[in-house]
Amino acid sequence: MTPLLEALGRVADLGGPVVMILIAMSAIALALILAKLWQFLRLGVGRHDRLDTALTAWDRGDTALARDGAAQAPSHLAALAVAALSAAETRRDDTALRARLTSLAAERLARLGAGLRLLDSVAQVAPLLGLFGTVLGMIEAFQGLQAAGAAVDPSALAGGIWVALLTTAVGLAVAMPASLVLTWFDARIAREARMAERIIDTALCAGVGNDD
Repeated sequence: MTPLLEALGRVADLGGPVVMILIAMSAIALALILAKLWQFLRLGVGRHDRLDTALTAWDRGDTALARDGAAQAPSHLAALAVAALSAAETRRDDTALRARLTSLAAERLARLGAGLRLLDSVAQVAPLLGLFGTVLGMIEAFQGLQAAGAAVDPSALAGGIWVALLTTAVGLAVAMPASLVLTWFDARIAREARMAERIIDTALCAGVGNDD
């Protein structure tokens, strides 16, 4: 851990305040990613085996098995399934009921998406901030070149340019993983949304399209 901190310290010293800001943004993004992964694990995101079985049973008319399976499912959508199946026994494909269940599903999906706008902001702002740091560094390097006049040291100029480009590299290093992880989170939430829609449709329209 100490060598890593020392390396980060050297990068911060070379890149200046822009790199410090980027390092802080990367720490925030990492903390958010870990928190969201824990949330997804705790809520059982993607664990729909029992819900699949329950919905299949409901579609075939086995209401008792469907209710039991939905109640025991480890998914965060289990409560939605229980509510949908219970309400559907007395109100079949009711418009008001569908709207209420859709609202409940949206609330649960919103919990999964909470905080992802911040991760999206990091993914978008980090490369721009890195480019901004590079522009500032290039301005400083060429100011030094102008001040040197005829006594230009090419090595000093090259050193100033690569230090300036360092901020762009750090910005991209922060943005690319954040963007990839954000895409993964969005894909998982989209799958949960499809599952919620299936729960509502199956509960209110059992047997429709079932050829068994």
